Amino acid sequence: MKKLYFLVPDYDCAQAIVNGLNAVNIDNEHIAVLAKHEKPLEELPAATQSEKSDWIPALQRGIGVGGSLGLFAGLAALAFQPAGLVIGGSAILISSATGASFGAWVSAMIGSSAPNSQLQKFEDAIAQGQILMLVDIPKERIEEIQTLVRTHYPEADFEGVEPAVKVVPQQQ
Repeated sequence: MKKLYFLVPDYDCAQAIVNGLNAVNIDNEHIAVLAKHEKPLEELPAATQSEKSDWIPALQRGIGVGGSLGLFAGLAALAFQPAGLVIGGSAILISSATGASFGAWVSAMIGSSAPNSQLQKFEDAIAQGQILMLVDIPKERIEEIQTLVRTHYPEADFEGVEPAVKVVPQQQ
């Protein structure tokens, strides 16, 4: 899945694009809309907390760092065994899993309170009243959706494509 970014000038344009995307079988669960707090989104699919915050990238970093530190702790426990304690290879597995779990938990807590770093470049446009639309689509439909939006909604500005980050990969 890939994430497409569109900036649109107003609610009516955003609603028209959502309707157009729904007509080509893109459900509202794959569309997210982000606007100023004062702007009512009414029937538009609002961005979730996970889309607004940086918790998914933080979670991924926490798993990597915590798992690595746990691995090194397990290796150290094997190399420098405490007095008379017999430690097997399972120490590496247990310490790695524990480190990854703890790192994921701590990083996710921190990341959930931080704004999404991928959306920082759109802050000024949103502050000026534009609406940001995020659309998750299969990579083979990127060209089709870009063409649809550019053709039918010329007031929408296409802002790029980025990979959609999922905590659990979906089967295709």
